Amino acid sequence: MPDTIVIFGASGDLTSRKLVPALYQLFRKGRLEEPIRVVGFSRSEFSHEEWRNKLAKSTADFVGESFDAEKWKQFAKQIYYHQGDIGKTEDFVALRTFLEGLEAGESALRLFYLATAPRFYEPAIEQLGRSGLADETNGPRRVIVEKPFGTDLASAQELNHSTHQVFSESQIYRIDHYLGKETVQNLMVLRFGNTIFEPIWNRNYIDHVQITVAEAVDVGSRAGYYDQAGVLRDMVQNHLLQLLMVTAMEAPVRYEADAIRNEKVKVLHAIQPLEAGKVSTDTFRGQYRGYTASEGVESTSRTATFAAVKLSIDNWRWQGVPFYLRSGKAMSCRTTQIVIQFHAPPHKLFADTPSDLGEANRLVIQVQPAEGIQIHFQTKVPDAGMHMRQTDLNFSYQKEFRGVMPEAYERLLLDALEGDASLFARADEVEAAWRICDPVLEAWKEKDRPTLMMYDPGFWGPDECREWMLEQGREWFDTCPVLG
Repeated sequence: MPDTIVIFGASGDLTSRKLVPALYQLFRKGRLEEPIRVVGFSRSEFSHEEWRNKLAKSTADFVGESFDAEKWKQFAKQIYYHQGDIGKTEDFVALRTFLEGLEAGESALRLFYLATAPRFYEPAIEQLGRSGLADETNGPRRVIVEKPFGTDLASAQELNHSTHQVFSESQIYRIDHYLGKETVQNLMVLRFGNTIFEPIWNRNYIDHVQITVAEAVDVGSRAGYYDQAGVLRDMVQNHLLQLLMVTAMEAPVRYEADAIRNEKVKVLHAIQPLEAGKVSTDTFRGQYRGYTASEGVESTSRTATFAAVKLSIDNWRWQGVPFYLRSGKAMSCRTTQIVIQFHAPPHKLFADTPSDLGEANRLVIQVQPAEGIQIHFQTKVPDAGMHMRQTDLNFSYQKEFRGVMPEAYERLLLDALEGDASLFARADEVEAAWRICDPVLEAWKEKDRPTLMMYDPGFWGPDECREWMLEQGREWFDTCPVLG
């Protein structure tokens, strides 16, 4: 069955930087069913050829050496543009007529991608229903919704409700591109495709887990949006909680969408939302110096650009094991990593070794940019008595497999076309994540606790956050990945 992909917000940055390059790569690799049609929809005025030429340049820029001009010509023949306004029903009716003309009466899968600002999600979905574009008489209809899916629990529930008026849950693909990253998927293989890790993946051997998403860049041109969202909405509610779920979930009974998502939701349900008093002791927030000078930000803004949250999972596997989630802008380097910190040996056998926080074993999953896995363990220093030093075993995707890592959007777009929702969020999952974040957001806003700490750009956040961890007998893994 031929596929038709309709991108709303086609003139935006996401389309040119991520979506069309990903579709081109899938086409180049022979992964797409033929024929396939890509239709852009936005208010900007383009002819088909003008839009193709614009995308040719941006795709070549973002794809780099793998761009093949001849392959692009073949792919570009299947790219079309339709001018329209999300607020006008007549434009959606015209789009329906245009698509029917392209499909020439044949049955076809239609995938609608909402690459628009979040305020347009509900209107676009309502228009899809009102115009008959969501009707499945002539083939399956699916919709991809970008994050953020709501700004709190109430808005997420409202968006879920309005979306379900037009599409069934099985037709809705809520995308978080982190789940499309090879290293996140490899975490499931690491856990459930090997026997050596499962026996120690629990409270008996693991002291705590750290999940860090650090960004070296500041808010830049996103300052206006960011000041309304803040780090908790922008990163923690989606990316970091997704990484937590994959790290902590039980093995699904089979590798399929519902089984996987059932286990992920169980993790969120086992996390007790932080009460107001706990927010003061179990969360940390900061703002980099110079943030309030950004265009679109009030000089008195108290928006957090850095956050650390301590969560507990109340089940047998993870009882008593804290999960530390941390993210920030303008930090020391760009890195996304999951650190599994094991308990120290119960008995200090080798007297020559100083006792410190780095003595215990550690498993580090580097999600990006230096994708790989490291195991930190103790070895004897030669010719030094029984003095030990921590060293590591290092697996690097780049060295092991060569080539360029595929973009997350390649996997996610292909899965959506094939009807595999394993790497997409379900309605109850989104709402459960907001139930965890809402009390923190409320306490930060209403009670202004904990204190907003300042930090200099180029470091690992506020110094007080490091002291906060040390007071708990733990230490952040503040190590930038080695590239190349």
